[in-house]
Amino acid sequence: MLNTASARRGMVVAPHHLAAQAGLSVLRDGGTAVEAMVAAAAAVAVVYPHMNGIGGDGFWLIAEPGKPPVGIDACGAAAAAAAPDLYRGHGHAAIPTRGPLAANTVAGTVSGWGAALAAGRDWSGTRLPLSRLLEDAVHYARDGVPATGGQVRLTAGKRTELEEVPGFAPVFLPGGSVPAPGARFRQPDLAASLERIAAAGVEDFYRGDLARAIAAGLERAGSPVALADLEAHRARTVRPLGVRLRNATLYNMTPPTQGLASLMILALFDRLGVTEAEGFDHVHGLVEATKQAFLVRDRHVTDPARMTADPADFLADAALADRAGRIDPARAMPWPRSGPPADTIWMGAIDGAGRAVSFIQSTYWEFGSGVVAGDTGILWQNRGSSFSLDPNAVNALVPGMRPFHTLNPALARFDDGRVMPYGTMGGEGQPQTQAAVFSRYGLFGQELQRAVTAPRWLLGRTWGADSTNLKLESRFDPEVVEALRAAGHDVEVVEPFSDMMGHAGALVLHPDGTIEGASDCRSDGAVAAF
Repeated sequence: MLNTASARRGMVVAPHHLAAQAGLSVLRDGGTAVEAMVAAAAAVAVVYPHMNGIGGDGFWLIAEPGKPPVGIDACGAAAAAAAPDLYRGHGHAAIPTRGPLAANTVAGTVSGWGAALAAGRDWSGTRLPLSRLLEDAVHYARDGVPATGGQVRLTAGKRTELEEVPGFAPVFLPGGSVPAPGARFRQPDLAASLERIAAAGVEDFYRGDLARAIAAGLERAGSPVALADLEAHRARTVRPLGVRLRNATLYNMTPPTQGLASLMILALFDRLGVTEAEGFDHVHGLVEATKQAFLVRDRHVTDPARMTADPADFLADAALADRAGRIDPARAMPWPRSGPPADTIWMGAIDGAGRAVSFIQSTYWEFGSGVVAGDTGILWQNRGSSFSLDPNAVNALVPGMRPFHTLNPALARFDDGRVMPYGTMGGEGQPQTQAAVFSRYGLFGQELQRAVTAPRWLLGRTWGADSTNLKLESRFDPEVVEALRAAGHDVEVVEPFSDMMGHAGALVLHPDGTIEGASDCRSDGAVAAF
């Protein structure tokens, strides 16, 4: 039996149990949901280094009772020196996915920690110092944690493309070898950087001694990111996108994330009139809604500074009705499309005052660019490798522009008063897994843990996969699989509980104050509550 965890005073869900516990310890000390998430974000950057890090980007949705949700965009822009001519001058027809030239954007996630703390500054509750929030992360980096199976597998699998990247081997191949499962994995340089942030504040990452050390390390490695790029960066506070469903309002992040696609999928599906979960209509309907949403996403979503369409227009009733009308309830639309791999973590927190956070943090691909910035211990993202050198592309490389992001944290407010932060890792799979989890729980009434654990599907390419067809975990009813094939879907059955299906999680705050939580057995995660 799948049992959903429940509590009343506070809860955190994360894809690594130590990150969940780090957040919970802050809640126990009287901290807020935002403070708990900063603690969990710092900790997960240490204990899950193959999936994320402080050298990446992050996005927040913060929901305070009785107030509109707030979004925080902590995405870094392309460096001033990251012009197309730089890559052509090195003989590249496309931006490399690994190495110094892939490390071409500012890492924004630490700025997001600061913006989130500022957003919650006037909340009731204990104001904990940053040194307390980063305490567990510093400890885990300095004293070490057991290497997870996922870290070991990915280190071994990506070794040949990463071991010669500046700074990678000394950190992630200690003694010249892939860590054994459970071996003590230490990151003392990262511990020192986290201590510096704890003492001097998050601004030091961009405009202080740590910033200067980062910039010097990146310059030695050959990255185009310079101190001036770090100094110019600021996190942005934004109004999230929202859309109405039959029984709830859903919220997600604005561009350059694919939050628009996540909202469109569920809004389109809600208009199809499907009444039961797990059958052909459920899976087919969501897959076809995904295709319609991705057509919009791929044509329009980029840095808002250069978008020609208002994303809210695609969420208007008339636009959604038109798109829903293009979905054939019996036949699959051809879909020879592909997307990039990615690695990410999603985490959620709810405190005893009913304040909820949905948070996502990433270095893009597993281990990002592979570049470690000098002696800071900070692994830098390769998010900017998603830029195109084609000047006519939607996501064309332009210095100062932000890249398209697969990252998108989700949150729902139900008409009956429930609040649900939810999300997942998984590149193009993120909107699809969000749709699976929310539809099962929010539309069809499944128990929360069952909705997260149930078999999932993936259209296209994502983390750990090269093919672009429709993949279904083998736990689906064979009759559903055959019905999807008969409808024209190119179906591939994959192993159960596959990483490619994402590492999802969800929390639900009920009107009576009860909090429920679910983590994903596909990850090393846990729900921590009291």
